[in-house]
Amino acid sequence: MYSRLLQFVMTKPKVVYSILLIAVITAVAMIPNLNIDTDPENMLSENAPARVFHNETKNTFAMRDMIVVGAVSNSSIFTPAHLQTLHTLSAEIEKLDGVIVDDLLSLSAVDNIRQEEGGGIRFEYLMKEAPTSQAASNEIQGFVKRLPMLDNTLVSGDDLAIAIYVPIESKDLSYQIAEQVRAITASINSDLDFHITGLPVAEDQFGVEMFIQMGVAAPMAGAAIFFLLWYFFRNIPLIIAPMVVAMATVLIIMGSLIGMGFTVHIMSSMIAIFLMPIAVVDSVHVLSEFADNYKKDDDPKTVVTQVMKHLYTPMLFTSITSAIGFYSLLLTPIPPVKVFGAFIGTGILLAFFITITYLPAYISRLSPANLAKLQEAVTRMEQKGLLSNALEKLGKFARSKVVAIILVFLTLLAVSIQGITKIEINDNPVNWFKSNHEIRVADSVLNEHFAGTYDAWLVLQAPPADNKQTFAAFNQALIALNEHGVDTTAIQNQFEADNKQFSQSLLVAIDDLAFEVEDEQADQVTALYDLVEAEMSKNKLFLNPAMLNWMGQLQNELVATGLIGKANGLSDIVKTVNRELNSGEQKDFVIPNSSDAVAQTLLQYQSSHRPQDLWHFVTTDYQQSLLWLQMTSGDNQHTTKVVAWVEGYIANNPAPMAIEYDWAGKSYLNIVWQDAMVSGMMESLLSSFVIVFIMMVLLFRSLKYGLLAMMPLTFTITMIYGLIGWFGKAYDMPIAVLSALTLGLSVDFAIHFLQRARELERETGSLTQALILMFEEPSKAISRNAIVIAIGFTPLLLSPLVPYITVGFFLASIMALSALVTLVLLPALLVVTQGKKRADISNTL
Repeated sequence: MYSRLLQFVMTKPKVVYSILLIAVITAVAMIPNLNIDTDPENMLSENAPARVFHNETKNTFAMRDMIVVGAVSNSSIFTPAHLQTLHTLSAEIEKLDGVIVDDLLSLSAVDNIRQEEGGGIRFEYLMKEAPTSQAASNEIQGFVKRLPMLDNTLVSGDDLAIAIYVPIESKDLSYQIAEQVRAITASINSDLDFHITGLPVAEDQFGVEMFIQMGVAAPMAGAAIFFLLWYFFRNIPLIIAPMVVAMATVLIIMGSLIGMGFTVHIMSSMIAIFLMPIAVVDSVHVLSEFADNYKKDDDPKTVVTQVMKHLYTPMLFTSITSAIGFYSLLLTPIPPVKVFGAFIGTGILLAFFITITYLPAYISRLSPANLAKLQEAVTRMEQKGLLSNALEKLGKFARSKVVAIILVFLTLLAVSIQGITKIEINDNPVNWFKSNHEIRVADSVLNEHFAGTYDAWLVLQAPPADNKQTFAAFNQALIALNEHGVDTTAIQNQFEADNKQFSQSLLVAIDDLAFEVEDEQADQVTALYDLVEAEMSKNKLFLNPAMLNWMGQLQNELVATGLIGKANGLSDIVKTVNRELNSGEQKDFVIPNSSDAVAQTLLQYQSSHRPQDLWHFVTTDYQQSLLWLQMTSGDNQHTTKVVAWVEGYIANNPAPMAIEYDWAGKSYLNIVWQDAMVSGMMESLLSSFVIVFIMMVLLFRSLKYGLLAMMPLTFTITMIYGLIGWFGKAYDMPIAVLSALTLGLSVDFAIHFLQRARELERETGSLTQALILMFEEPSKAISRNAIVIAIGFTPLLLSPLVPYITVGFFLASIMALSALVTLVLLPALLVVTQGKKRADISNTL
């Protein structure tokens, strides 16, 4: 079948060029529709339970994505000049589009809570106007220390820093708003150091810089590959062919991804840099093989036909196995990783197809002069140089030190397995930037001063109540009203709208009905109202003093562990208001003794300038409550420890009333998708490993050679991840997907080595002679390909973004290690597996 295709492309090259050009132009036309997405929330599918609950929590408690703006002083922040600066900054931030002004947290926007002279409680803006004297500044400082919701959240515990929490309408506005805030702070004449951080702005800023990196890294990789190919072949017309294959592959795949409506995530942003070096590998094989076989006055088409028939099968299998390595990522539960794996795998197959169609058409039309230059280039490469001498020595070593090599590799395998057990799963979007990046610096400075700019939300709620008897009484009351001609449609509709739950809105509907009915039905409506209200009161879990005291104790114990800087909750509001309603002294900073008294404190709080703040911590039916935990670290390991501690505490110190709990917040979502990624990667790696093994057995029609082909893959993956464990590098998303690339490319080298070694053994009748010949041109081809791929990834090392640097470094290491394992371990294993021939082989070495 391929023979017919080959003849067609060589006789109709313009058709091939035209089809390829149209495909590229069509794909490029899609690129302007590019949509960047760096939100880690999208690492989970939309219907993932953790993500669904997170979004429900945001809606239920009106929690916002926030940018944290911090101002740091070398001395006390409580001076008239500093407070004037913060007052001005807060006012300017409120003017920005996309900022939710009502929820903005700053000294200018929050309330001071204190006793009214003559009794009662007073709510007034803490800093409606900036103070003009030091005494007034000190007074504000004293007020802050009495307000647990503000202390160490808006003002640092050391009084050296003040923060403004900027809630935004949409997290994808965070970079834009952060840039506007930076412009404002730059225009302010102050000796304060301003910093901006928070997960939303870190993620959005990464997206902006990732977009820039996409436009820089891929061209740099292309340039590196171009100069490397020029070094190999010293002929521009020859270099054009593999570069066209690489560029066409990248443009078609990226254009297709964008055109199909996929967003470009951190993973898919690396598609171009992954495909660029991989796409040229087969081209190098074809050009080298063609040059070896072409002689002056030969018909180029005849030689191309011979070369392509010879290389078609190994190139097909190497392409399929590489693609399988990436397609295996489809088994992970992480949508962006699935997209990355699908398009890289397809890109590898596309590069193979372009290679076997475009390249023969191109080479067959080369001029005699360029063909002669090709021969000269290959002849020059075949001359003994540093690489040739090194490979010759390596070949002798691999053939003569069989036992030592196998023992060394087995030892390395054992050490690597031990290293793998030390790997820790961890990630933090802020750490995607280099340590000197403004985001990292801001994160470090502000978390040093404050209770923490990272948050997690612990949601406590009453379990589903057994309301069967109440529901029956409720329905019976409605039936009775209907029988007396009363229209209860509005009540029934509200009941359905509230998912058949008793709610405040249902009480309002019943109360409205009371004004519409005749006097003889009024008592029935009142009884219905009392029934619903009584049931609701019974379920108002978070008005119960015992429950609030338990929550307060949980907060105190959690802070005492040092795992979090602070926990903010409903009990803080109740205690603060209760203190000011009574003596104003610390002895009354307690939870009142009755639910009615608790309700009174909350009613008083709702007369403040920010009554909506209450509903960030409790629902209107008082059946759910949220604890806002502030942490100084956003690392997954840290959040995992917090979650585990809370789970253990609740198990050992049960709440006084039955409760259920769950987690939300960006920090918690990160550990959920990281855990899903690890289990998914393991499943995909094992399944693709089995598939590749089966393919190797079918390719070589030999169980032995199938097993041998898997050795470089097995050792490379184990060693790379062993090193990661030993060096303490966190297992994050970029590290996880390296297994797919390792699987594909490591087995590629093994296929070429074993296929060629078997052919040479059949031709020479001697394994020894075959191995000697293998370390001439075949080993150089493998080495050159490893160098091409490794060099292609080196531009990533210049990136300002840590994930790109990580990928660049480890991929270059993987290529070097894969080639080394192939060229050292496989010869040794071939010698060992020869059985009775081994002695004869050894004697001839």
